[in-house]
Amino acid sequence: MKIALLGYGKEGQAAEKYFKTKNAAIDIFQDFTREEIQQKDYSSYDIIFRSPSVPPLGLSNESSLTKYFFDHCPCPIIGVTATKGKGTTCSFIKSLLDSHGEDAYLVGNIGTPSIEILDQLTPDSVVVYEMSSFQLWDLHKSPHIAVVGTIEPDHLNVHKDYDEYTSAKANIGRFQSNADYMIYYSLNPESVKIANVSPATKISYPFPISNNIKEAITIPGEHNQNNAIAAIAAVASYKNISPDEYLREYKSEIISGLRHFKGLPHRLEFIRELNHVKYYDDNFSTNPSSTRVAIDAFPDNQIVTIIGGRDKTNNEDLPEIYDILQAPNISKIILLGESGHALAQKYQDSRFILTESLKEAVASARTAAEQLASPASPAIVLMSPSAASFDMFKNVYDRGDQYQAIVRSL
Repeated sequence: MKIALLGYGKEGQAAEKYFKTKNAAIDIFQDFTREEIQQKDYSSYDIIFRSPSVPPLGLSNESSLTKYFFDHCPCPIIGVTATKGKGTTCSFIKSLLDSHGEDAYLVGNIGTPSIEILDQLTPDSVVVYEMSSFQLWDLHKSPHIAVVGTIEPDHLNVHKDYDEYTSAKANIGRFQSNADYMIYYSLNPESVKIANVSPATKISYPFPISNNIKEAITIPGEHNQNNAIAAIAAVASYKNISPDEYLREYKSEIISGLRHFKGLPHRLEFIRELNHVKYYDDNFSTNPSSTRVAIDAFPDNQIVTIIGGRDKTNNEDLPEIYDILQAPNISKIILLGESGHALAQKYQDSRFILTESLKEAVASARTAAEQLASPASPAIVLMSPSAASFDMFKNVYDRGDQYQAIVRSL
């Protein structure tokens, strides 16, 4: 078998390793434009695998690792998509499945390429798959259980428009049957629309849970409570029972599973408390809606927020970002990176402090927060950039790791 890999990130490298064990001949193509890749002759290849960020090209024998995985996976798949929170929801699901002793695997956009675990699976396994719009773009099968969280504009620097983005997301349920399950966030219109595309049994969330189950959720914010509720609905569906029955019959397993999950790196992650200031890392917030959710998680604390990076909308979302920053508990706004400078140019605000490096931004945030803090009322330093990282950092992990290292050194 002869394979072409278009792109050589995590998935491309995993694909190379996997198919070499199958004695495939592999050619790797990277650093190309769409026009360049379409002009190449692929007639000698049996299959062409796109990396997630490469749009469907309409080539013969074109595929993706997600499509290949769905075609060859021997066990049920629980697929999760959303604009924000899908990684946390997936992790809650995996933790709940672990509490039941299931042979469960967590793959996809969360960081583990699905191809890495394909040969380990049996019919008794279960896969939790975090699915971005890029992985759903040309999917032709849907998971047995689909979870759809809040859908809002994102990745419009890659998708041609919002309709294309939401259409890609809808593939998570488009090919389901009435033997499958669709779990959707009832308070988000786009989530409801995507659910309506699916013929599966539909379960909406949020729904009520008891106080002792709420107390088992150790990460802050109402949005994380809703992520946990979505996970409860997903595992109930996997057991082929209603959420009410699951909550009634498996309370101890639910509490254990929720309590075990402590949150994901760089998603509203608590770092430390110093001089009555609590430092949080929300560097996975690369759009305004995710920053709004992070701010809403601390309604009773004064916040000093660090904002800014590579804007994905040519600064069209600056008004939305500035509107979010009008929350009454935002005391100081530390601006960093390209969009931080753009905010400073567009708006005159006495709360703004413009900085040129992450170290300077953290130092400014510390000074401002310590002036606000008291033993009875800790202040919050929240880095939630509302922008991509590529203006100053390798990726969001690099940005978050550098931020945490600076905070821990204070």
